[in-house]
Amino acid sequence: MARPQRWDAPFGPEMTDTDVERLLTLPEIAAIERGKFPNHTPLVGVIKNDSRLVRFEAGDIVVREGDYGNSAFLVVTGKLRVVLAPKLPRELIGRQSSRRKGLLEALSQIWTNRVIPEVRDTQRYTDQKLRGSATDLARSQVFLQDVPAVLVDHKTAELGPGTLFGELAALGRVPRTATIFAEEGAELLEIRWQGLRELRKYDAGWRRKIDERYRQNALKVALRESPLFQGLNETELQEVANATLFETYGSFDWHVSYKRMREQGKAEQEPVIAREGEYPDGVLMIRAGFARVAAKMGNGQRTLTYLGAGDTFGIDELWAGRDGTDVSLQTSLIALGYVDVLRVPAPILEKFVFPKMKAPPAPLIERAGRPLTEDAPMEWAVEQRFINGTKSMLIDLNLCVRCDDCVRACASTHGGNPRFIRHGPTFDHWMVANACMHCADPVCMIGCPTGAIHRSISRGAVVINDTTCIGCGTCANSCPYNNIRLVEIRDVGGRPIRDPDSQKPILKATKCDLCETNPGGPACVRACPHDALRRVDFRSGDIFRSLG
Repeated sequence: MARPQRWDAPFGPEMTDTDVERLLTLPEIAAIERGKFPNHTPLVGVIKNDSRLVRFEAGDIVVREGDYGNSAFLVVTGKLRVVLAPKLPRELIGRQSSRRKGLLEALSQIWTNRVIPEVRDTQRYTDQKLRGSATDLARSQVFLQDVPAVLVDHKTAELGPGTLFGELAALGRVPRTATIFAEEGAELLEIRWQGLRELRKYDAGWRRKIDERYRQNALKVALRESPLFQGLNETELQEVANATLFETYGSFDWHVSYKRMREQGKAEQEPVIAREGEYPDGVLMIRAGFARVAAKMGNGQRTLTYLGAGDTFGIDELWAGRDGTDVSLQTSLIALGYVDVLRVPAPILEKFVFPKMKAPPAPLIERAGRPLTEDAPMEWAVEQRFINGTKSMLIDLNLCVRCDDCVRACASTHGGNPRFIRHGPTFDHWMVANACMHCADPVCMIGCPTGAIHRSISRGAVVINDTTCIGCGTCANSCPYNNIRLVEIRDVGGRPIRDPDSQKPILKATKCDLCETNPGGPACVRACPHDALRRVDFRSGDIFRSLG
């Protein structure tokens, strides 16, 4: 039997045949029709290789609000609590509490920075509410020390055996919406997204359960936010939701293959979502990820634009054919990494959207009339996946004199140690420096065992809580752009801080944090004497043309 490649690295290597047999007797698993699964992906294989048993103690946080997850959980034994209101303080779930420095504090950095690199005050680690270490990721998590107090101060709901949660965030690549912790000792079956996809694909019961939950909790919100369906009443919106189909393209772990292909100098294979020349049966709404819009050009394709969350594809052709004329797609839609799509059938549009639409949308094919030179920068940005960046460091090499004032300013803001390298891929006279881009799709945040890497509330920047970071390297290994580094930290005397058990130096992850605590924003931008450096959002489209 040809085994799927991902099973060469099981999700839970410690899963035994005895564990699998016990799990198969659970009501939620026993109800699955084994015969529906193909020989190359049997149910037993999915349970053994795409899931793992995880045990939590009272107070252990299972998932945190705001985390990006790639797995769902089924409660086997024990009792969990989901926090409804008010939300847990951010410091309790492993986040850092950012406080803007005052003017004097910011200025004092000039003479208080240390010559010794990566100095830490070890006293702040004494209150680290962690279990486990970087060598024991399965047991490394932030935990609540006073569960009774949390139950008194916060409204919570109980989750008992048989409860499935986390599946919408896992399949839709969206942040977790609530924090869930163990009220008592509990055993959970964690299913990674690939296994969850197979269960949904081959078992009607799981597919119905997951789809119904999404329709109830998230689909209406997504439809209501779209300009196409604004103004519909609750009954009409429900009819649209009932007819909408869910589709995913590409790999959830796209960053793994992307890094491998880039190192080999090869182009990544991109799945086609909709092909030029085919006839559309509905409008495609991007829910998560990115997709390339391309048109045929000779024996190849020309990138016209790219779409992200909230964008639609195919509406112009459907509008042109609303009188019954068959109008084929003028462009192709191709997945860039991972794309989550909602497909709304054409009859729904004809009933609820087109009668209210005053003007047809501008066809995407019109962009093919632009000179090729205008699209070249965008083509390059798409190939490099820079379209993921919301705060990318872009340097105009025609203006940059290599004075390194930007690097020194960054070092002054971060204890004498810069958080980026003035080096990176170039196009014409533009360079994207090797600095965190604070991505729209932050794959670095997936799998952090303590929630140390997260988005800040004030600016939405991706930051790392140095106190709860355990130096496991999950974020650094996941970053497609190699913009996160692990560094050895030292005490105030300059001595390496070592693990008391292994005597190995303790590592911490570091990266650009957009000078989160500085009153004036990124120091690198303010320090450039020639206005050569700026932070840009590649999602805004023709970014190079707007910069001049």
